[in-house]
Amino acid sequence: MASDKEQSPAPAEAGASTSSAPATASNTPEPTSSDPVKARMDRWKALQNRAKKSSATNLQEVYAERRRQAIDPSTTSKLERKKATAEFKLAKAEASEAGEDFERKRAWDWTVEEAERWDRRQEKKRRHVADVAFQDYTQTARKMYKKQMRELAPDVEGYAAEKAKLLKDGSVVETEDGELVVVDRDGAFYADADSLAFVENKPKKEAVDRLVADLRKAEDARMARKRGGEDEDVTYINDKNKNFNQKLARAYGKYTKEIRDSFERGTMI
Repeated sequence: MASDKEQSPAPAEAGASTSSAPATASNTPEPTSSDPVKARMDRWKALQNRAKKSSATNLQEVYAERRRQAIDPSTTSKLERKKATAEFKLAKAEASEAGEDFERKRAWDWTVEEAERWDRRQEKKRRHVADVAFQDYTQTARKMYKKQMRELAPDVEGYAAEKAKLLKDGSVVETEDGELVVVDRDGAFYADADSLAFVENKPKKEAVDRLVADLRKAEDARMARKRGGEDEDVTYINDKNKNFNQKLARAYGKYTKEIRDSFERGTMI
């Protein structure tokens, strides 16, 4: 009996010890990789690091842009021209030292089309330089017209779109020469002497603004030529000659004033 009483508390103690172990483990859990709080903290730190790196990169780009803006574009162009001139002279000197034809060697880098296009450009430039002198008002008007044509920027894409739209419902017409031409139904696009469809044309706002800008530019140029005064005697044939006469007047006007006044009074012998 005594042995049974002594052995009876053992299971109770074992049970108590087993029941207390899980309770202790649940009160102090160890952090694991699957902990959502730790994962959010890691993500927050990664975002903070990315924000710091982005701020530093943006600041460097801002400083670089300021340095680029501080450089004068004319200075950069001047340096590039000097560099190109130095490279040209160096290549020419090397070719002369080697006993080679420099112009022929340079032509190796060009195609036939590029060479012909360059020759046409140089010939056009020579004709333009030779055509700057005043000849008559007809030639002056012709040069002004050609300059306006060079500055004209037609809307080629809009023209092609309008042409495709109008010719979709067009018809093929045979001319007197036997040529087949596609003509739109109303004759609005390919207008002839009997067509009045152009009166219904409504230009775009951009085209109207470009026309107004051209008119204002021509008016400003006309007023600039009259800044000398309406009553001023015309003693020049163009703007360059006018500037030259003004320089002469500033340098020698005080010495020739009496002679000019005598000519105007008619008392000069």
